[in-house]
Amino acid sequence: MTDFRTLLAELRRPRLLIRAARCGMEDYRRERDLKRLLRHEISSPERALPRLLDEEERLEQTRRDGDASYSLNRHIEVLIALLGEMRLLPNPAQSV
Repeated sequence: MTDFRTLLAELRRPRLLIRAARCGMEDYRRERDLKRLLRHEISSPERALPRLLDEEERLEQTRRDGDASYSLNRHIEVLIALLGEMRLLPNPAQSV
């Protein structure tokens, strides 16, 4: 099983992006936001996180390339969803 917490902890993104995502966490609504971001319903965080990580990686590459199609809003929304879904994962200390 992939350790999503480690993957997210190893992400190196501009501090402002991460701060914006953390501020947006209180408004994250899985039913509304995840369906819009991934374009269909996802049943569990374990299934949503790989897709969100792929999308975030694509957005980060677009940002670094200076591509005009880069959407700061979408990047922040994906980061918010990543953080929100991460919180829904079972705590590894509780599964022992």
